[in-house]
Amino acid sequence: MTHGGRMRRVNEAVREVLSDTLPELKDPRIGFVTVTAVDTTPDLRHATVHVSVLGSERKRAAALAGLEAAHGVLQRRLARELRLKRTPQLAFEYDPSAERAVRMAQLIDELAPDE
Repeated sequence: MTHGGRMRRVNEAVREVLSDTLPELKDPRIGFVTVTAVDTTPDLRHATVHVSVLGSERKRAAALAGLEAAHGVLQRRLARELRLKRTPQLAFEYDPSAERAVRMAQLIDELAPDE
């Protein structure tokens, strides 16, 4: 298996564990958050977690702050569920792709003739 294939599997495993863990967090700032992707460095020291947040700019900022506050809990869960040489340090980043997709759908609906 290639190095890229292994990293793809690691990224997907981290994404799955985080996606399963987020609903269990008790922080009210973390509302409708979806983990869209994870990019882990090859040395497994760092992972950038791309998240989509439903809501306003204020809710987005609050959700990212809540995720940063919960990163210790999330890292412990990763260490327990995944058998990795190292548990990556998590950094959360907003992913605007879902928001762009909604906007594109709105534009298409505006341009499409009514049936």
